Amino acid sequence: MKVVDILRVKGGTLFTVSPDQALKEALDVMAERDIGSLVVMEHGDLVGMLTFREVIQAVVKNGGAVGTTIVRTVMDDAPLTCTPETEIDEVRRMMLGRHARYMPVMNGRTLMGVISFYDVAKAVVDSQDFENRMLKAYIRDWPVEENTAEAEPKL
Repeated sequence: MKVVDILRVKGGTLFTVSPDQALKEALDVMAERDIGSLVVMEHGDLVGMLTFREVIQAVVKNGGAVGTTIVRTVMDDAPLTCTPETEIDEVRRMMLGRHARYMPVMNGRTLMGVISFYDVAKAVVDSQDFENRMLKAYIRDWPVEENTAEAEPKL
């Protein structure tokens, strides 16, 4: 299974923010849309990711307030990325290695979408469920031998 399979199911809705935007505005979008990350774009290019991890660290560092903080000062400016053709097993390994919950999907310099660790886990579980159903159907339809004595192995 590849990342493109997840994007096909998930759809291509993207929420972005500018690096010079106020963190408060970014938080408003995240809360309003019930999302855990925003892609930080500047002049059409991916320049970072803003997730709840960066937000919490910034709020704690600022004594519990957002204040006049701008996105650029708290965003992850070197996020992990993958391509639509990246295998899901590789994505899992990358995300686990960096404790990343969100990963932008890039096709060259074009942002195709963002996948979350939840999206990856759901795709894996759905795939395993499908495989289990197919195996159970195969076993259920196993041909029955007419003469069971002949079907037993001889010692």
